Amino acid sequence: MKPELRHLRYLLAVAEHANFTRAAEELRISQPTLSQQVRQLEKALGVQLLDRTGRSVRLTDAGSAYVHHARRALRDLAAGERAVLDVHDLSRGHLRLAVTPTFTAYLTGPLVAGFYDRHPGITLDVREMTQDRMEAELLDDRLDLGVAFSGAHLPGVEADTLCAESLSLVVGAGDPEADRPGPLPVTDLRERHLALLSEDFATRRHIDDHFTAHGVRPRIAIEANSVNALIEIVARTSLATVLPDAVTRDHPHLAPVPLAPAIPSRTVTLLRRESAYRSAAVRAFTELAGQWARSLD
Repeated sequence: MKPELRHLRYLLAVAEHANFTRAAEELRISQPTLSQQVRQLEKALGVQLLDRTGRSVRLTDAGSAYVHHARRALRDLAAGERAVLDVHDLSRGHLRLAVTPTFTAYLTGPLVAGFYDRHPGITLDVREMTQDRMEAELLDDRLDLGVAFSGAHLPGVEADTLCAESLSLVVGAGDPEADRPGPLPVTDLRERHLALLSEDFATRRHIDDHFTAHGVRPRIAIEANSVNALIEIVARTSLATVLPDAVTRDHPHLAPVPLAPAIPSRTVTLLRRESAYRSAAVRAFTELAGQWARSLD
């Protein structure tokens, strides 16, 4: 017997869950059937793929090696199916896009709206996630494109530069600093009460690094895991925050206040898997993202 695609999917499910019962539930087959199919695969290959002696099921060394190739084979087959179904006139299709959280406040809307206006037949799956998870999902072929920052990427992930993102202090339009003629010394923030993104955000770590470098420990009154929440808080209180300048463009009740020294800018990039098939939808979105970035200059 030669291994079939179902054998690969069954083995991967067991490896992911480390449990036959949970894997069977996900696959919607009975546990005895799943066990039988995996044993068929082991017999066909002539090796033991799973260690069933403990409380949980673990891959053997041979199993780990085989799963690596099985996962890649299924991923490539899925990419091949999408390539066959790709419609070059963009009358239909699908695009899987991810963005890091701060981009949802100013970038996701214009890009997605512009893409939908041009190509209403393309369905979009837009998700917000951390950059680490985004790169992992690109490599696993669970995403087509990701919008994130430049830097050290996982092997196999490539990046195209879109634009530079600058960060400023952001205050309500009625704040005394809103009409300040020049930059605000960053040391003045020692006495300012701030509302900032929570510490699990890369943007927050970038901000903290700048403050620390200049000996500033601001009074943090509120931490939030939502950019939109910070926007609403700053608009309704005397608190200030630090966000990308671009966030204020569509919010007339907010005002950016540049800092001195300025927080270092970051480079926004469009990420993809190096060897991934580039569908017509991917190519169209990449072109649109480049046009949007150039419009900011």
